[in-house]
Amino acid sequence: MKYVVIFKAKIKALDEQYSQTAQLLREKALSQFNCQKFEAISEQDFEIALSYWNSLADIQAWHHDAEHQVAQQLGKEQWYQSFSVEICKIERHYAHSAHSI
Repeated sequence: MKYVVIFKAKIKALDEQYSQTAQLLREKALSQFNCQKFEAISEQDFEIALSYWNSLADIQAWHHDAEHQVAQQLGKEQWYQSFSVEICKIERHYAHSAHSI
């Protein structure tokens, strides 16, 4: 994973269509656009989603996908009051797990 896309949004109203669309697009990004990992969390009226990618070309292809474009428009019109997107290069990654073997 070389890049992370950080999506932050102030939620207006999330509905069943949002839930279905988010699940469908998450699966599509992972299976068809080389997204390596996807994590999201919502708290009160704030949402943050992190998606991890190997290349900027994959991120751009995903951004221009027709179904993703429709979802982006719905986000602007219905689901979010505001949002921001940051694309960051991952310089270093490390992890720790306390699970015993």
